[in-house]
Amino acid sequence: MKDRLIMNPNMHSNFALSKHQVANALRQSYSKQLMIFSGRSNAPLAQAIADQLSLELGKVTLKTFSSGEVYSRFDGSIRGADVFIIQPMCGNPESGVNANDAFMELLLMVDAAIGASAHRVIAVTPWFGYSRQDKKSAPREPISARVVARALEATGVHRVLTMDLHAGQIQGFFGIPVDHMTASGILSRYFTDFDKDTVIVAPDAGRVKLNKQFATQISASLAILDKERPQQQVATINTVIGDVKGKTAIVIDDIIDTAGTLCAAGEALMKAGARRVLAAATHGVFSGTAYERLAASPFEQIVVTDTIPLRAGAPDKIKVLSCAPLLAESMRRIFIDESVSEVFDGKNHTF
Repeated sequence: MKDRLIMNPNMHSNFALSKHQVANALRQSYSKQLMIFSGRSNAPLAQAIADQLSLELGKVTLKTFSSGEVYSRFDGSIRGADVFIIQPMCGNPESGVNANDAFMELLLMVDAAIGASAHRVIAVTPWFGYSRQDKKSAPREPISARVVARALEATGVHRVLTMDLHAGQIQGFFGIPVDHMTASGILSRYFTDFDKDTVIVAPDAGRVKLNKQFATQISASLAILDKERPQQQVATINTVIGDVKGKTAIVIDDIIDTAGTLCAAGEALMKAGARRVLAAATHGVFSGTAYERLAASPFEQIVVTDTIPLRAGAPDKIKVLSCAPLLAESMRRIFIDESVSEVFDGKNHTF
């Protein structure tokens, strides 16, 4: 409950009342409202979050004109509400949107909510688009993740809720609060007691901290892959650092895209003597020929969360865990102004 002071428009300007008397006489109480809306990129995740909070998704009109332009309109009043817009920046063949459509749709929904006098607008985008373009790797390149952050902020969003960013500096691209969730707990609980002789494998040096935390959570050992990337979306594995012989090796990463790197990692681990190999990641992009590669790979199972919807044709070895309970609890805490980091005991910094 919050207090709002309503001044009587008919009150004479020199009517003599103390500030305390005016406040007591004219104060009204009101309850802030939480409203959840979904874009078209991942409606099932939005519905699952709404179910966790025992709320209904708000009604919104979303469509793409024949020219390719995106349109958005809220179908009812959102004045004074905390509006949570759930929209990972990913494509969804079922709804006919691509990654850029999803991003533009999110911006337009934010702008419409600001213009409709929402109290706060929170972008819930567990998959942050362009996150791998977080720095310059060659001359004259853009820092695309920064462009996305600036666009969201310029449109007027008050807060961003996301999951397992590819790089920590993306948070620094914003001048507004960014709540960074991690699926590490969801994935580690799945693999707890999975196999007593398990080794967690970091796919490169940049993921060592995340994988070390993961290994500690499930009481496993740690190994590291020596990876080189000669060009974009191409990787080679030269060396396995650590003992994987006769063990169950689980490769933990934040993203699986074309699966080229992951499949190379699986083959390298099997050559190094691993008994079996599995993989887990927060975001299953699975673009291009990823499904075919994974189906033919030595991986017994690939575990991802539902930040990105699976397109049709996924091989049976892909298992999806839901991040809806985690996001719902985070949204609840944002709404009632409680600590979000307490969800992870402050251990959501995986970089």
